[in-house]
Amino acid sequence: MNSIMREWNAFVALTAREIMRLFKSPGSIIANMIFPMIFLGIMGGSLSQNLAEDVGYHFLQFVMVGMIVFNMFLGTASGITSLVAEKDLNLTQELYVSPISRYTIILGRMVGTSFGSLSSLLGVLIIALIMRIPLGGMQMVRLIMITPAFCMVGASLGMFFIGFVQDSKVAQMGAMILVMPQMFFSGTIIPISNSKGMIAVFAKLMPLSYLTDLARGIFYWREPAYDLVVLNHPLYNIIVLVAFFIVFSMIGVILFTRSERNR
Repeated sequence: MNSIMREWNAFVALTAREIMRLFKSPGSIIANMIFPMIFLGIMGGSLSQNLAEDVGYHFLQFVMVGMIVFNMFLGTASGITSLVAEKDLNLTQELYVSPISRYTIILGRMVGTSFGSLSSLLGVLIIALIMRIPLGGMQMVRLIMITPAFCMVGASLGMFFIGFVQDSKVAQMGAMILVMPQMFFSGTIIPISNSKGMIAVFAKLMPLSYLTDLARGIFYWREPAYDLVVLNHPLYNIIVLVAFFIVFSMIGVILFTRSERNR
């Protein structure tokens, strides 16, 4: 019991540490809010005006849901990959020599970083109000309730990545290279219902495709636009995402902790 309580207390402390770091860095909060504003406001607005007249649903609302998923996914993936830079700078050396499990350290980082990505959600909601995009009432409430899933899958992907990459510069660049293409192939801002060939293959290999489709399945549940915007049944998406999370987390944590043990 003492061991369990020690790990629990360490987990809570590490999660709180990440949240406090966010509040002590207002620039990060502002940046997290501005990024979705740019993509939803400029790119989403341009696509809506030029390509989305006859899609049969509110295109900007479609993009809004995708941007909520993408920004929380990106925020947690990037937050996890920064573990490599902190390790190189010896900013976390006290943690790794403390009598707590490295798995607890990583889990605390995953949960704490997830809270940090919530600022991007605020940015999306602000620009949606400015552009008069319907928020949907209970639809948005249902969507917000499943946001932890977006964060945890993003964190598991980041963990998987740093399990193989131990150079901080490569990790920082690689995180963006790993996540940004998914925004265009996963249906975040551009519908992929008619994708064929290699583009369709890429979409099926990307966890963000299933996250985005799950989010829209929850948001548009029992809505007229459901069949137009949702590709798979939500249960199918959940099964695939659980598989992604387990595989990414297990492999990433094992490889990362092994590299720490061998330092």
